[in-house]
Amino acid sequence: MNNPPTPGTEQHPHLLRRFGLLQATALNMTNMIGIGPFITIPALMSALNGPQAMVGWLVAVLITVPDALVWSELGAAMPGSGGSYIYLRDGFGRETFGRLMAFLFVWQFILSGPLEIASGYIGFAQYLNYLWPGVTTKNGLSPAGSAVVVCLGILCVALLYRRITSIGKIAVSLWIGTLLTTGAVIVTGALHFNPRLAFDFPPEGFKFSLGFLLGLGAATRIGVYDYLGYYDVCFIGDEVKDPGRVIPRSILISILGVALIYIAINFSIVGVVPWRQFVPATDPPAPVVSLLMEKIYGARVAGFFTLMVLWTAFGSVFALLLGYSRIPYAAAQDGYFFKVFARLHPTKNFPHISLLVIGTISIVCSFLSLQTVIDALLATRILVQFIGQVLAVMLLRKRAPELERPYRMWLYPVPALTALAGWLFLFASADTTLKNYAALTLLLGFVFFLIWSRYTQRWPFGSGLKASLPETQCGD
Repeated sequence: MNNPPTPGTEQHPHLLRRFGLLQATALNMTNMIGIGPFITIPALMSALNGPQAMVGWLVAVLITVPDALVWSELGAAMPGSGGSYIYLRDGFGRETFGRLMAFLFVWQFILSGPLEIASGYIGFAQYLNYLWPGVTTKNGLSPAGSAVVVCLGILCVALLYRRITSIGKIAVSLWIGTLLTTGAVIVTGALHFNPRLAFDFPPEGFKFSLGFLLGLGAATRIGVYDYLGYYDVCFIGDEVKDPGRVIPRSILISILGVALIYIAINFSIVGVVPWRQFVPATDPPAPVVSLLMEKIYGARVAGFFTLMVLWTAFGSVFALLLGYSRIPYAAAQDGYFFKVFARLHPTKNFPHISLLVIGTISIVCSFLSLQTVIDALLATRILVQFIGQVLAVMLLRKRAPELERPYRMWLYPVPALTALAGWLFLFASADTTLKNYAALTLLLGFVFFLIWSRYTQRWPFGSGLKASLPETQCGD
């Protein structure tokens, strides 16, 4: 009788381990920095009507850093492509509730992943409008802007339509461009920083009330959105060299480095450009980096820096699409999602169906407003992915003590409980419409899961494949 496999250790045989620490960190940071802080500052300041909204950044750090420790332990112990799908599957039991959780995660990710990528396309159009007026209007994208977004999405898919060996080099080059852009903004802001502008708090800006708490929740959601991506390497775990060491190090380096960069970027901008100039936020929001550079150096230099922001935006969507295209593929390969997503390109060995589906939906989602995109993607992810993973790491600690853990979370279970409390706060403070949207998405996913399980005669309607985990590891 064969022994059951150790949870999450199976590697998909056609994927190559080519990403080292440099490439993994570049992938995470390119995704994290991306376009986020350049497009969300107006919305962030509008959440609490002033620079006191920066408290939302602090709360976001207090949520994402503990959550990064959760990702680090899970990613190092189970370095397979798919990330959260694997952690939820094995944490809750592969052939019982873990099967449901894995399906629901991939189901919501088919939408929430493209929403995040779409935010990069929206940001790209926003800054392109500074160079090419008319790309965006008060009601969103113009016909020219729509054409730009579609072409950008197609270009991103085309660059990823190749073997992983060359993609690592592309990721590093995009990362270098991202660091140059953010470095230029930080240095410029530091040299011209005006504390009166940066700390121009409105009257009663810190008065505690229910409105302040809801506004803080909105600001924190924007901050968390900007930090998203510190875990991107986990989604391509099958393609990472020495994952037990590389994955946790790249996650922690990325989130700590980007936290410092974000603080510097935000203060660099609000210390030069008065926050009342772009609050309340418009849709699309103002290109604050272009305004910063124009105020100091003039329109010509601002145009050059706008091009650098466009480079950064493209690097962000490139990194996102690379990681996210591996998730439905990994789940389908293992029989936990629709099998069409398990197809590999016949000669280049990459999940081309998954890439094309995620890429296409991303282009469609880019026609929504930025605030809708941010709120919708977070609302759909919190319940299954983020809260689910915190529970999964606890279940695995209890039910799979033999699982090799190259990295163990510091001060366990304090970080896990802190992250759990943070995710619950973000969901509770969200608008009722967003909560209903998240619930409806998961309800539809549950219905499709039952239909699919009935058709394939899998749990809860049939035994299907024999459980590949011993009973002590299943979430029965």
